[in-house]
Amino acid sequence: MLKYRRFGRLDWNVSVLGFGAIRLPIIEGDSSRIDEPEAIKMIRYAVDNGVNYIDTAYPYHGGNSEIVVGKALKDAYREKARVATKMPIGRVNAKEDLDKIFNEHL
Repeated sequence: MLKYRRFGRLDWNVSVLGFGAIRLPIIEGDSSRIDEPEAIKMIRYAVDNGVNYIDTAYPYHGGNSEIVVGKALKDAYREKARVATKMPIGRVNAKEDLDKIFNEHL
């Protein structure tokens, strides 16, 4: 049985095992080409078995990881998990870059 812990000051318990989307299955060795059906199946399997924390980031899989995680969390899966993503600060040269990248995240 999966264990959970309180997440900081939030009224929420996080699974001690999360799902990291940095190494999703890929097609023909190209890390930007995610095998979407397989990745979605993996993410949903994790959520169906109690994982409620998914970690991704803007640059993972050439910018495609967040997109696939979003697809996996459709159909009521979004209510079952929380997603963490990271701002690629190395790509930020001006305040406007923050807004542009943040809007792409959304």
